[in-house]
Amino acid sequence: MDFVYAGSLGRIKALTPGFLTPGQYQALLGARDLTEVGKILEGTWYGPEITRAQGAYAGEEAFEVGINRQFVRLNRFAYQSAPFAGKPVVGAYLRRWDVENIGLILSAKAYGRLLSDTETFLISDRESAEAPGAGLLGIDDLRGLLALPSVEAVANQLVKFGYGSVLLENLEAFHSRPDVFFLVQALERQYLEQLRGAVRFFQGDEWVVRQFVSQELDRRNVLALLKGVELHIPPEELTTFFLEGGSLSAKTFADLCALPGVAEVVSGLGNAFPLTEALSRHAKEHSLVPFEEALGRWALEKTLVLTRQFPLSLAGIFGFLLQAEAERSDLRRIIYGKVYGLPEERLSAELLVPRTR
Repeated sequence: MDFVYAGSLGRIKALTPGFLTPGQYQALLGARDLTEVGKILEGTWYGPEITRAQGAYAGEEAFEVGINRQFVRLNRFAYQSAPFAGKPVVGAYLRRWDVENIGLILSAKAYGRLLSDTETFLISDRESAEAPGAGLLGIDDLRGLLALPSVEAVANQLVKFGYGSVLLENLEAFHSRPDVFFLVQALERQYLEQLRGAVRFFQGDEWVVRQFVSQELDRRNVLALLKGVELHIPPEELTTFFLEGGSLSAKTFADLCALPGVAEVVSGLGNAFPLTEALSRHAKEHSLVPFEEALGRWALEKTLVLTRQFPLSLAGIFGFLLQAEAERSDLRRIIYGKVYGLPEERLSAELLVPRTR
């Protein structure tokens, strides 16, 4: 397999120096405001995209759009760099951005959010009709979905892309409890099942990628469990959200479904997942976002370290993808941290890339 990925490794290594350096991270953390952040990023590959975005957007929105544009280009580069044998797996993974974009649009329709506010956060370069990486939905498709009047209309339109049927099947659950949780969970379930299938039928020697997919299944199961318990979904219904393939067993998942609250679920999971600090934030913020962030960092951090040990394989391409994803996440955390006045110490503790170098 080494010779198959030699060309991919060469292309990726040529682009890797473009990622932010430790010194740039320290400068970003020490920046007083977004103006200083913009000056620091001017000399990076985000600079031109942020400058262009500032022609149509202001403040943090310009950073959001510019960073997403560059992120999409890195995804496409990784997909195009993959050899023929690896493209199906990379393509299956990159459909996650279709799922994220659809989730944003469904939330906008369900909760009456402004279309202009939602479009800012879409992962797209906003120029090409192509989808992010190997996804199916380009910017014209996404804008068309944003223009539709309801969740039902979005679901019907997505049938031709292969996402609509699973949404239509879950509309009744959405109407019984007006929360897009049920729809997003159905999309993520479909996505992860397809990703697991793509990895299962690959070459057989990509254990790092398989392990990452297993962690993604765990992450999704734990988040579904926490959200379901918080919404007081009956245990017999919540158990249907479980996905096989991770380290969490179906029996453990079912047992945890019967617990009365989020704190009890975290206690029941023990040390398998790093959720203690997120639980403290949940108690203060009354949000599941800290758990989502903690689990995302856990999966990325574990895999980033391993991918660097096996560069001449599909793991090398995934390492590049995950580094781009981690850097995007870190930049967004810094930007919104500056907007909301979060202390430098807290931001530094939450960054992923500096902990995986």
